[in-house]
Amino acid sequence: MGCNMRCKHCGSSCEEPLPDELSTEEALNIICQLARIGLRWITLSGGEPLIRKDLPILIRALKASGIMTNVITNGWLLSEKAEMLKEAGVDTVAVSIEGTEQIHDSIRRKGSFQRDKEGIKKLRELGIEVGAITTLSKRNMGNLEALKEQLIALGVGSWQVQLGLPMGNMSEHADWILRPEEIDDVINFCFETSLEGRIRIYPADCIGYYDVKEQAVRQKSYQTDQTLWNGCNAGIRGFGLLHNGDIIGCTSVRDRQFVEGNLRQRSLEDIWTDENSFSWRRQMHKEQLSGNCKRCVYGSRCLGGCTNTRLTTQHTIYGENHYCTYNNYLKRLAASVQKETDIPSLMERAEKAVHQGEIQEAAFIAERIIALDAEYVDAYLLKGYAEYMCGNYQQSEQDNRKALSVAPNNSYALKGLALSMYKQRSVPMGEVVKMLEEANRLSGYKDPDLMSDLALVKKEYLAHR
Repeated sequence: MGCNMRCKHCGSSCEEPLPDELSTEEALNIICQLARIGLRWITLSGGEPLIRKDLPILIRALKASGIMTNVITNGWLLSEKAEMLKEAGVDTVAVSIEGTEQIHDSIRRKGSFQRDKEGIKKLRELGIEVGAITTLSKRNMGNLEALKEQLIALGVGSWQVQLGLPMGNMSEHADWILRPEEIDDVINFCFETSLEGRIRIYPADCIGYYDVKEQAVRQKSYQTDQTLWNGCNAGIRGFGLLHNGDIIGCTSVRDRQFVEGNLRQRSLEDIWTDENSFSWRRQMHKEQLSGNCKRCVYGSRCLGGCTNTRLTTQHTIYGENHYCTYNNYLKRLAASVQKETDIPSLMERAEKAVHQGEIQEAAFIAERIIALDAEYVDAYLLKGYAEYMCGNYQQSEQDNRKALSVAPNNSYALKGLALSMYKQRSVPMGEVVKMLEEANRLSGYKDPDLMSDLALVKKEYLAHR
C-alpha cells in the first residue's frame, strides 16, 4: 500500500501540510484498520513523507501492528531525519536518484545529489537497508552505467528502475519520454546488471512483460520461481491511501474516477470487501482490451500490464500497452511475415511455432497466409486452433466457420467451431454435443482427441439437464 503525502514544493525542506491532510489521530486509527485486514507491508511515499512531523509516531504504530514499513524519499531531508527513522523502526528506505550528480540535480534540484549521498551514508552507518529508485527518460538513459557504479560505491543494496510516463512534469515534456522500442534496452541493462550480481535490480511493474531476460531478472532479484507477470496489483493484492483518506487502487493513478471511497466516511474493511470496489480491475477481462492485448495469449493473465501506463499513454485503462516488450516483439514478427509470400514456407513456420508452444506467433503467421490465399483451409484450421489456445474463442469461431465454408465436411473445423462456441456459451449445450457427434462421424471415429472432447462435453451436458 502506498501512502501519498505530497509537499507543494518538491525537494524543499518546507513542512507545510497539504490541505485536508489526515491528522495524527486519523492516521493512527487507519493503521489499526490496516492491521485488522491483515496488511503485511506499507510504503510511505509522496511527495515527501519526511516533512510530516508525526512520521516517527506513525512508523512506530505500523511496526507495533506487525506491518513492514518502507519509506520512499527525495533525500533532501534524509541526513537529518535518518536517526529518527532508525529509532522509529523503519525497515527500508528508498531514495529517488535520477542520475549522477549533474543529471540528477538538473532533474531535481541543485545540491540534491550531495544531500542524497550524505543521507545514504548516514542510513548505512545506522544499519538501515537502502535502495534507490530511478525514473527513466531520455535525459538519463545514457547515464545508467555510471549511476550504477556510484550506487554500488554508496552501498545501495537494491535499485528499482521505472518508466517515466506522461504525467506530472513529464506530461509537459513529451520529448523526454522513452519510445516503446527502447524498453528492450532497459530490460537488457537490467539483465546485464543482474548477471553481475553487485546490486539487486528490480524492473518496476511498468516494465515487461513475458520476456525471457526480464523473467530471469525477476527470478534472481526477487528470489522466486514465479517470474511471469500476474497482472496489476491494484485492488487485488494492494491498494493506495492518499493524504486525505481517499482509497485508490494504485497511487500512481491520479484520475479521481478511480477513487473507491474515503476513510473519513467508510471503514477500510467496508471499502476493501465491497463487491463494487475496484470493479474496473477486479472485473476486468481480456475482451475489454484493445489491439494486440485483446488477442494476446497472456491477455487473460496480464490484462494489459501496468494500468497507469495504458491510462497515461492511451488515455484509457483498456488501451493497448505499447510499452510491453512482448507486444513489440509481435509487431516486429507481423512486420517480418508481411514481407514473405511463400505459402508453403510460411505454413511450415506456423506449424513449427505450434509444436514449440509459440501459439501467438503461429496465429500471426497463419494470418499472413490467409491474406495471401483466402481459400487456404489448413491456414484457417491452424489459426482457429491457435486463437482457441490463446483464449480468443470468438476469433476461433470465425476462423473455423471460414474453413467450413471452403470445406463443409472437415471434421477438425467442425470440432473447432463446436468447442469455440462451447467456450463462449453462445449456443445450447445440446447443440455443441450434436456438432461434436457429427465431427466424430465425419472423422470415421478415428480421432481420439475428438472422441475425448465429445465425452467431456457430453458428461457436462447430461449433468446439467
